[in-house]
Amino acid sequence: MQYTSTRNNAVNVSSARVITDGLSSDGGLYVPTEIPSVSLRDIMRLADKSYIERAKSVLSLFLTDFTQEEIDYCVEGAYKKGKFDSIAVAPVVRLTENEYVLELFKGPTCAFKDMALQLLPYFLTESAKKRQGNKEIVILVATSGDTGKAALEGFKDVSGTKIVVFYPDMGVSNMQKLQMATQEGSNVAVAAINGNFDDAQNGVKSIFTNEEILGKFKENNLTFSSANSINWGRLVPQIVYYISAYCDLLKTGKIKLGEKINIVVPTGNFGNILAAYYALRMGLPVNKLICASNKNKVLTDFINIGSYNRNREFYTTVSPSMDILISSNLERLLYLLSGEDDEYVSGLMSLLNEKGEYTVSGTVKSKLKEFFSAGSCGEEDTFATIADCFNEYGYLSDTHTAVGINVYEQYKKETGDSCTTVIAATASPFKFPSAVLFALTGETPRTDEFEMLAELEKISKIAAPEQLLGLKDKPVRFDKIYDKNNMTEAIFTMLGI
Repeated sequence: MQYTSTRNNAVNVSSARVITDGLSSDGGLYVPTEIPSVSLRDIMRLADKSYIERAKSVLSLFLTDFTQEEIDYCVEGAYKKGKFDSIAVAPVVRLTENEYVLELFKGPTCAFKDMALQLLPYFLTESAKKRQGNKEIVILVATSGDTGKAALEGFKDVSGTKIVVFYPDMGVSNMQKLQMATQEGSNVAVAAINGNFDDAQNGVKSIFTNEEILGKFKENNLTFSSANSINWGRLVPQIVYYISAYCDLLKTGKIKLGEKINIVVPTGNFGNILAAYYALRMGLPVNKLICASNKNKVLTDFINIGSYNRNREFYTTVSPSMDILISSNLERLLYLLSGEDDEYVSGLMSLLNEKGEYTVSGTVKSKLKEFFSAGSCGEEDTFATIADCFNEYGYLSDTHTAVGINVYEQYKKETGDSCTTVIAATASPFKFPSAVLFALTGETPRTDEFEMLAELEKISKIAAPEQLLGLKDKPVRFDKIYDKNNMTEAIFTMLGI
């Protein structure tokens, strides 16, 4: 299995190179040159396996320059007993007769990002052994909340690596900020910027091609990589849990082999739902991929009309991980839907960079509508969905998952589609106690995060995750705020070079 760039089909590199580089030197994203297939017989076989065995099987199709022993080591290390709060790792929970929730928040940071970011450090260190020699790898991350903490936790004290995380100061929840500010580890650094997530993400992307920084890194025997979903090593583990969810439904008799399902994904950067699309392309029986957006509905508009336009008002919402106007992973989808036309994709990305918008061809739009549906959910509907879901089904969702549930309900009313549906639950509700409490009580919650956790436990009769409760007594290590235009200085300062 080789990989190429969405902006240059002449690129042909191994998965180890893809994982260590993170981003292609031409600014494109790495994609596999072919998509491996999974047959119904394969799915039937995997249905009787554990999550770890399913992951080994799927990942070995994409990482062919890894030995089976290396894949076994990486997967077993990432998902070993005790790291996740569920033996199933990513359990499927019944919501209604035909609706199920795929709980992706059982890891150490209570967010779906753990599913990939507990695995990426293993992939990266094994890849580095193959090609980087003795260079130290600097992991650079832009986060709208969950990726930052998950990456920090995954890479803390990993030999041969340093990790630097940027987040928008006013664009994450208080609990997310506290998780990052108190992060332990000798090789970690965290900084807020006075901008939004798109500012952080653009800054990180520009650093990857900044000649001054690259020269400084060379002098200090350092090299860059990324833990954002622009890194294929971050995205490929996410394919596993959609295949695993289907296997679980099959094993428990909820669906028959070959029966198609819908998959609903609340998403901002498009990585999580793109993984579901790759699973579909591999052969997973999928009827529709339903993209759920919050008030920042740039993706919903794109899927519905075929035009992407980031020239719009940016909203700070109660589902901050989706507060994004530039969805990086959409570039990979455009590459696939355009018939792997690198020049076409490069042209669209140039338009996005120069004018902030582009419109796809009729052919691409037609393919987009064939596989995807999309909807959005505002703040009031998010709160109402949390309350309704808890009162009617006894299920407590976070703000992002509530967006997914709400958009699915809209889709069902509009289409009458009764397919069995899996909704990706992306975070623990206890990561957003203020918003969830307001949804349940209609009252403005207390300002103390830990008082709110206690109140939410009392109302829901669900225990808050120990990972969050344990933050109370941790000292704050990182509290500096940088100007969004001065991230280069931040890098040099935090790395001490």
